[in-house]
Amino acid sequence: MANIRDIAKITGYSVSTISRVINNHPYVDDEKRARVLAVMQELNYVPNRSAQNLSYGKTKNIGVILPFVNHEYYDQMLSGIMQAAFDHGYQISLLPTNYNQELEKTYLAEFATRSFDGLIVTTKSNPIEAFFDYFQYGPIIFCEEVPDADVSTVYINLKNSLKEAFSYMKEQGIKRPGMTLGRSKNISHNSKLSIRIAKESYPDFDEANIFWDCIMAEDGVQGARFFEKQKVDGILTFGDDIAATILQNYDGKKPLVIGREKQLISEVMGFSTIDHHLAECGKKAFEAFYFNKHEKRCIPHHFIKR
Repeated sequence: MANIRDIAKITGYSVSTISRVINNHPYVDDEKRARVLAVMQELNYVPNRSAQNLSYGKTKNIGVILPFVNHEYYDQMLSGIMQAAFDHGYQISLLPTNYNQELEKTYLAEFATRSFDGLIVTTKSNPIEAFFDYFQYGPIIFCEEVPDADVSTVYINLKNSLKEAFSYMKEQGIKRPGMTLGRSKNISHNSKLSIRIAKESYPDFDEANIFWDCIMAEDGVQGARFFEKQKVDGILTFGDDIAATILQNYDGKKPLVIGREKQLISEVMGFSTIDHHLAECGKKAFEAFYFNKHEKRCIPHHFIKR
């Protein structure tokens, strides 16, 4: 198998010149560059990118911590991260946690071994303090609001989107709203915020009308039974697929339902949805990593009334 020394011997150029051509160094004579590339092609020489990355101290790989890989919310965010990563010559490693705190800590330990150049944390399972010791190993960007720490975040405008959604419910005459939320154990900042906004909008909001652990579309089947029993007349859901499943499985009079993330099903079934522009959030999160930006950036939302 050919190596750099073979190319140097054939071309008559130094090993350092061959290295500069391989690494696309700008200060190489055009004629020399063309000759080296031609010989590389003749010998079917492929540069060892792993060795190159080690020499630069870079892996060209970024880890993405997320709870699931089969959920529309994270799928949209991932699409933005992936496109930006590919545009900058980066690979991504998906690090699903299923909200397991110990597994998330394992990924952080892996980061400390320089397996990734940085981390994007779409949703954290551990308290923010668990990440502090790892900032020394590279940029860590959070895709959720972290109000109680000076860390880099690119997050959706959940606060204002929730306010707008509940305001719309009141305009439509909703008296007894319900809501679907995610994990009931180790309740997230976003869930706490959702409850707070619900109570600000509806001072008599009853937390008994929250259907917890409603994450996937199929959870909407039990959600429909729950909300029928609670006799709610409006439901703010975690996603359009959940909203659609709840409506499909309602036996009685269907409540007003609001979904999230502007999926086609919301248009087909004609219910309102919130577009948080998750792909843009993912893109900006990667850019914050790549350009090592220390910022707190909020991505605007769009409430689609139907």
